[in-house]
Amino acid sequence: MLKNFDCGLLRREHTGKNVTLAGWVHRRRDHGGVIFIDLRDRSGLVQVVFNTELSEEVHKTAYGLRNEYVISVEGEVSLRPGGTENPRMPTGDVEVLARKIKIFNTSLNPPFYINEEVEVEESLRLKYRYLDLRRQRMKNNIILRHKIVKFMRDFMDARGFIEVETPILMKSTPEGARDYLVPSRIAPGKFYALPQSPQQLKQILMVAGIEKYYQIARCFRDEDLRADRQPEFTQLDLEMSFVEEEDIFVLLEELFTSCVETLKPEFQMLKPFPRFTYREVIERFGTDKPDVRFGMEIGDLSDILGDSEFAIFRDGVKKGGKIKGIAVPGCAGYSRKQIDDLTNLAKTYGASGLVTIAIQETAGDSPAGIDMEAVKSAIVRFLNPSVVKQIIEKLNGKKGDLFLIMVGPEEVIGSALGSLRTELGRCLGLAQKNLLAFLYIKDFPLFEWSKETGQWQPMHHPFTSPREEDIPFMDTHPERVRARHYDLVCNGYELSSGSIRIHTRPLQEKIFRMLGYTDEEINDRFGHLLEAFDYGAPPHGGIAPGIDRLVMLMAGEENIREVIAFPKTQSATDLLLNSPSSVSEQQLKELHISLRNV
Repeated sequence: MLKNFDCGLLRREHTGKNVTLAGWVHRRRDHGGVIFIDLRDRSGLVQVVFNTELSEEVHKTAYGLRNEYVISVEGEVSLRPGGTENPRMPTGDVEVLARKIKIFNTSLNPPFYINEEVEVEESLRLKYRYLDLRRQRMKNNIILRHKIVKFMRDFMDARGFIEVETPILMKSTPEGARDYLVPSRIAPGKFYALPQSPQQLKQILMVAGIEKYYQIARCFRDEDLRADRQPEFTQLDLEMSFVEEEDIFVLLEELFTSCVETLKPEFQMLKPFPRFTYREVIERFGTDKPDVRFGMEIGDLSDILGDSEFAIFRDGVKKGGKIKGIAVPGCAGYSRKQIDDLTNLAKTYGASGLVTIAIQETAGDSPAGIDMEAVKSAIVRFLNPSVVKQIIEKLNGKKGDLFLIMVGPEEVIGSALGSLRTELGRCLGLAQKNLLAFLYIKDFPLFEWSKETGQWQPMHHPFTSPREEDIPFMDTHPERVRARHYDLVCNGYELSSGSIRIHTRPLQEKIFRMLGYTDEEINDRFGHLLEAFDYGAPPHGGIAPGIDRLVMLMAGEENIREVIAFPKTQSATDLLLNSPSSVSEQQLKELHISLRNV
């Protein structure tokens, strides 16, 4: 090795030890006869001193050092002189008195600061990702990711799971998103697909008798990107035979609880993980991935305001709609402009409008209700003290709150209020920062109606088992069929998705036919799985936690690109390697592909 000690590990007890260190020049300070540098390697920083009294030649070489030069130094570990210690550095009690120096490589002036945590345009960071990864925050994120993945592997191994790698080049089968296709040179005109997940293969592994499978799986989906989504991502993929939902809930809760407590003990968790049905979270939070670190739950006001003289409320309920609202804490003093901004935001979420009621903290309270002098609303003339009091109670609000109310189709206003709730919770800082609020959601609908295709489609994927008691509804009321599907959600992000799978051929074929597949299509796309079911498939189920999102949450980041070494941009491009890129005519010819202008 070209070094015998790590920079960030030197301490008082190493005083007098001769060490050889190697790394990057983090910062340089010239005090005339003495030059100080902070030398950085993966473990951290240590101060190195170049003194003319020790070696004029070494001091002369150090004079030419600049940030990000790669060097090695030999010298003696010494206590810093009294009063010069740096308590902000783990190595702040010591320094290395350099007697030798070697420059391995020089460096151009970096396009952004590496030794300071300053805001840098993301495109620049991604273009020079190798420099960005030298920064302490990014390095910590990558190390945390490594520790989380190692923890998962050790955890699964200790519980009898077997890690099995499944192919990256697979058959294109519908699993909910668009496939990335790979043309085959050997089979002209035919394609592989990169796996959206190892779903069918892990089910086949259960038929093979593996019983407990997992892998750290790479998955690929050609879909529009956002802050918590990448075209390629990593998940802890697992499947178990002879299990029910509760077995998977218990396993995953133990995994995440122990992982957080071991690696990031500063976080708190809700224990045991709360459990909700799909219907509950939609009604209370307007979304199937709620952030429950704060309240502001949606309340149904239809029984209170449905007979109002305010025509929009009255007519909306008569048409089969609902009146719902939320109480925004402490925002009764919002200005007209702030109210208008909220209304415009609500419209972007699909609402036709927004009614606001501001109840000042000075409002009096009596058995008859709230003092109307302290109520501000465009519909105040349609309200009375008793109604206002009922609204406060129904929405778990209080004086000083701003009440946001919508009327319309339940699914539309519920979703819009849920989006407003999420955005306001973020803007107002309502969520407890050091809380990871994991929760399970179950009893999702098995099917959802697609207006685009005019037929039923799976809410999760076509291999999810229906609840046995709901199977009779499949032919008559598909919308009533509940799936044995479940999600693990944390702080507003879907962290894991899984289900108990179908394991018999007749039921699986019935699902495929309900989704509009012909017998020929069923055989072509899924024949391998159905044939496997003919040879004794056990009941089985699984789940696939997203590692990128988990690391993002545990690292306190708001974008998964911050915890992936080499991510794609929002437009799915790699700025470091300049991909996707064109290829040569010869490569296209070998693949029997010709391009045309579109």
